[in-house]
Amino acid sequence: MPRPILATIHPEALRHNLDRMRRAAPDARVWAVVKANAYGHGIERAWDGLRGADGFALLDLQEAERVRALGWRGPVLLLEGVFEPRDLELCSRLQLWHVVHCEQQIDMLAAHKTQQPHRVFLKMNSGMNRLGFPPALYRAAWARLDALPQVDEISHMTHFSDADTARGIAHQMQVFTEASRDLPGERSLSNSAAVLRHARDAQVRADWVRPGIAVYGSAPDVPEHDAAHWQLQPAMTLASRLIGVQQLQPGDTVGYASSFVAEAPMRIGVVACGYADGYPRHCTTGTPVLVDGVRTRLVGRVSMDMITVDLTPVPDAGVGSDVTLWGRAAAGAVLPIDEVARAAGTVAYELMCALAPRVPVAVQA
Repeated sequence: MPRPILATIHPEALRHNLDRMRRAAPDARVWAVVKANAYGHGIERAWDGLRGADGFALLDLQEAERVRALGWRGPVLLLEGVFEPRDLELCSRLQLWHVVHCEQQIDMLAAHKTQQPHRVFLKMNSGMNRLGFPPALYRAAWARLDALPQVDEISHMTHFSDADTARGIAHQMQVFTEASRDLPGERSLSNSAAVLRHARDAQVRADWVRPGIAVYGSAPDVPEHDAAHWQLQPAMTLASRLIGVQQLQPGDTVGYASSFVAEAPMRIGVVACGYADGYPRHCTTGTPVLVDGVRTRLVGRVSMDMITVDLTPVPDAGVGSDVTLWGRAAAGAVLPIDEVARAAGTVAYELMCALAPRVPVAVQA
């Protein structure tokens, strides 16, 4: 039989979380952000749960082709725009909308020969200091685009750096509002944190919102709030089974470097999951795990193919018992991926995207 590890994608959870975003920003259309292969879930596997979105936002042309191949005829937005002039040919053929964030992309459009003008989203650097035109140059960039016959409608967008923190978004909204004042066109503003925390603020209301991580069931402002607070459901479960059990005596150690030492007699279970499966190597003793739906903890170091867990809270567990590394257990208990990510000193984005190719993936019916 195959090794007992499996990732399961939950379309119903994706639908629920997408609807949660709509309810948080009822006046806006919703992009489903499916960059990084739908945050590691797989575009094709996530499709059924996300097809109710108003559009799909992503980074790469191959992912755009995959969305079109699934039958999507609505808007598709390239969040980083094009990287070279020939990309515009595919934008024309696939009817892709694309972000313009630098003068070089405007130059490419000016030299592009097309029968159908492009829909573009002009990006402002309002304080994130990654991509986008500085506020002082924004209106000039808009005027250049507006003069091009290759450009049809121009929308406006920016990206918030602190929507998930106490600093908030007011400082960036002020910059964005002033620099784009009186310019026609739709606006796309909020990421997951801004949708949930700020979307009902009058100044933040926009035509489009761009939720990413929240659609996949992770809270965008951990540790202040968890997924349950925002009524989000896990869209991915990583599960395995116990493949071995050991009885420890006081003073016995577990794993490489003997990093865990038993203080009393205890049973530990060996789980078929390790860092080669995408489970974070930096998880330490105490990281939560569910065994047969009961919360327990990881003990010792994470190995390439195995982890070890404390079976004290689950005395009846044995070889073959179900183990939930994150997501929803068969018994219904939930282990939020954010808790595991926090124990590893990282974020849920990384865990989702790091799922290893050797892990089989199923879609829940």
